[in-house]
Amino acid sequence: MVTFYPQGVVPGRKGMSPARQCSESMRRSLVDLEVIIPAYNEASRIPGTLRQTMEFLADQPWSSRIVVVDNGSVDETAAVVRRISREQRDGVPVSVVGCARRGKGAAVRRGLLSGTSKFTGFFDADLATPLETLTKTMAHLSRGAAAVIASRHAPGSTFVRPQHLGRRVGGTAFRVLTRSKVKGIQDTQCGFKFFERDALTAAMVQCRSTGFAFDVELLLRLQDNKSSIIEIPVAWTDGSESTFRPFQDGVASFASVLQLQKAMP
Repeated sequence: MVTFYPQGVVPGRKGMSPARQCSESMRRSLVDLEVIIPAYNEASRIPGTLRQTMEFLADQPWSSRIVVVDNGSVDETAAVVRRISREQRDGVPVSVVGCARRGKGAAVRRGLLSGTSKFTGFFDADLATPLETLTKTMAHLSRGAAAVIASRHAPGSTFVRPQHLGRRVGGTAFRVLTRSKVKGIQDTQCGFKFFERDALTAAMVQCRSTGFAFDVELLLRLQDNKSSIIEIPVAWTDGSESTFRPFQDGVASFASVLQLQKAMP
């Protein structure tokens, strides 16, 4: 049975002195769910993303925190998030952490391992996956699922705004490449994945990828550990401001997965 704590309520931890509890609470209070948002040069988009996410999370029965991972941005992404955090006196807290190592996989890894919440996960700053997906996600996690991932290709999924041809072709080829490794998963790359902390940690200590193969290896490690992964269909909106470059990043994606295949049995 999972107990959800109301926003702002911080339970004590058994076996810890009151002083230590106070110190840890001040550093990062315990919540049910931490939402990681990797961000690279998102100064213009992140305020709207945070506003929508905070409003949604504030209405949920579980307590939450948003953690933005600034992945070496050269704009004011970190400063913008800090300002919003200072202005957020009540409700869902917002934190920002830095990640000097480039690559979304490195940023997500940094965010996931920086917290202690029972459940954690990430989604992209463009909110391509509806925030409402978190409701079903948390229901599955509270019933014992180790991981819940959104899928653009599972039965019942739809594209609100179609991808352009280059991304469709590259995505199809990538799924063919990964299908033999991550069995039973239709979409390894959708940027919306959430986890139970213990299962995630057990898988993450085995992961070595920080680039485009990060999602593939993480799901593979979970499967190797016999952890349950639930894939849920979503109504996905292709981001018009996506920084993904179909040719350059597509080649890098294939190369990273091929390297992963060589490194793993």
